[in-house]
Amino acid sequence: MIHGVIFDLDGTLLNTLEDLCDSTNYALSEFGYPSRTLEEVRTFVGNGVRKLIERAIPDGVANPNLESCLEVFKKHYAENMYNKTSPYDGVLEMLKDLRLKGIHTAVVSNKFDEAVKNLCKKYFGELVQVAIGEDEANGVRKKPAPDSVFRAMSELQVNIDNVIYVGDSETDVQTAKNAEIDCIGCIWGFRDRDVLVREGAKYIISEPAQILEIVGG
Repeated sequence: MIHGVIFDLDGTLLNTLEDLCDSTNYALSEFGYPSRTLEEVRTFVGNGVRKLIERAIPDGVANPNLESCLEVFKKHYAENMYNKTSPYDGVLEMLKDLRLKGIHTAVVSNKFDEAVKNLCKKYFGELVQVAIGEDEANGVRKKPAPDSVFRAMSELQVNIDNVIYVGDSETDVQTAKNAEIDCIGCIWGFRDRDVLVREGAKYIISEPAQILEIVGG
């Protein structure tokens, strides 16, 4: 019996891609660098905003402006992350159904912690009980390390035998494997079905309502 569902955020619950792309290109333009397309940014996300900027900026980690560009991105994104972002169709209904069934919910993301908490509060309110973002300064490694999943399990008071993970990327499938829990891969996000199949997601779904079927709804 599933008592808890742990979700990725970007590409799973929220379509954040356009706002991420806009802030990436704003930061790049501040340093005179060429902009990136939406599809390029789609392939860059999933491993935290530092990795996003590393992938977007010319010369990557060798670029002397990397840290400054990252800070510009963070500031711009914090002020503009609600412009075009919205929940995917069916997500709010699915979260409401989980709540009605008494199933606990959490979000774990590689996005910086303040943004994760603010986005979850704005779009989901009490429908998401725990929201955890990047917190490596306090010893919680980014996904695919399982640290944030274990923290979420602890806060939800669920154990490894009655929790399942939902995500849209190879990082998410690897995170679930590292936490030794099953993974539901959703194909409406930032990666396609082939990636999720190749990585070994136990379930592949095309709409949020299917989560209810899997957890016993």
